[in-house]
Amino acid sequence: MLTTLQRYTGWIILSTLFLFIASKLTASLILIVALLAWLVVIVEWNRLPSGSRRQASLLLGIGSIALLFSAWNGVFVGWQKILTQNLQLLPMFIAVSFLGLTTPDAQDLNLPKGKRAMLTTSVGTNLLGAVINLSILFVFGDRLKRNNTLSKAQAIILARSFCAAAWWSPFFLSAGVALTYAPQMEFQRILLPGIILTAISIAYSIIEVGFVRKIEFTGYPVRLESLSVPFLLAIAVIISHHYFPDLGMILLICIITPPAAILLMRDKPRLHYLHDFISCRITSTVSQFVLFLTAGIFSIGISSFMRVYPELFNFSGTTFSHSLFAMVSALLIALGFIGVHPLVGISIVSPLLLPLNPDNSQLAFLFLTTWAVAAGSSPLSAVGLVMSSRYQLSPWSILTNNLHYAVAMWLSANVVSILYFGSHV
Repeated sequence: MLTTLQRYTGWIILSTLFLFIASKLTASLILIVALLAWLVVIVEWNRLPSGSRRQASLLLGIGSIALLFSAWNGVFVGWQKILTQNLQLLPMFIAVSFLGLTTPDAQDLNLPKGKRAMLTTSVGTNLLGAVINLSILFVFGDRLKRNNTLSKAQAIILARSFCAAAWWSPFFLSAGVALTYAPQMEFQRILLPGIILTAISIAYSIIEVGFVRKIEFTGYPVRLESLSVPFLLAIAVIISHHYFPDLGMILLICIITPPAAILLMRDKPRLHYLHDFISCRITSTVSQFVLFLTAGIFSIGISSFMRVYPELFNFSGTTFSHSLFAMVSALLIALGFIGVHPLVGISIVSPLLLPLNPDNSQLAFLFLTTWAVAAGSSPLSAVGLVMSSRYQLSPWSILTNNLHYAVAMWLSANVVSILYFGSHV
């Protein structure tokens, strides 16, 4: 039976995209989306590389044990939450995979090289990623990859530059989370320190790759032909977000990207190549299905375990000082490294910090810092999982390549916080 279903994996994957969009009209459909997504995992499990299976098994095993322990101690988040954690990202991966229809099959041998290419790729990833979010990694990464992988230098530049946009972009999920959990924040007050840290992040990465490690870098071509698709997508998302602000960025990308890619696809006849894409090429997202869903179980398990022992996160009797800023940001970044989504950590500490009457803009800056640093450094963040599942980078290499970066940016954020928010503490 599994062999029969494997012939239709591409169509099952496509169904999850359509039903996810429809679930915004009929909320109950999200459970069907979850069941189809997990069906993809089951059907394709035996065809995954052994390394991916081991990593997914470890995440699933630890997460399940933590969930069972938490449930035994009275903390159970519900089956829907367990099955749908990270689910909202999968339809975006499917939608963005359609962009492969707009790029030539032959590899571009004239990609720019050197430090200037490093700078333009970093800035381009940051600016465009600030609008179209995680999909920019697919646009740039798929163009740069060789033998389905990225070089160490490319992985460092793309991941860090993209995640740095969390410090300043109002389109990032992190901005909405910061506003929710620091409700009196003033966006204009966190914009300047956010831009400063973004510049520090990009400069740090370029100096590390280009001047310290002296690794040869091949970057994204800044040409009209190569930038047309990401720019058109960014413009379409901005305009749509203006007229339909309630839809959310992920849903807009899911709605806009596939039809735009079909209109801009190079190969003719369109119907023939589209059928081939759905039947064969869209299954390239299978590894993301497996890794993100099992990482979701892990994240929910760890967060449930943390709720069993709330006294470990008690800040009563303290004030929101610079030292507390440093301690909490370090804690949230550390939790990100072990797979706890920044949203989970933020949702836990915010109710504990708000009674301390902090400057809400500084509190929001703390949340954005932990998001940007953890997402850009951890192999278990959404970005890290994309790098390991789509571009075959080992989680260990992601960790070792970025640990010093996380420490440096944490220190930088604390210095900026002291200098910029000092008079408010």
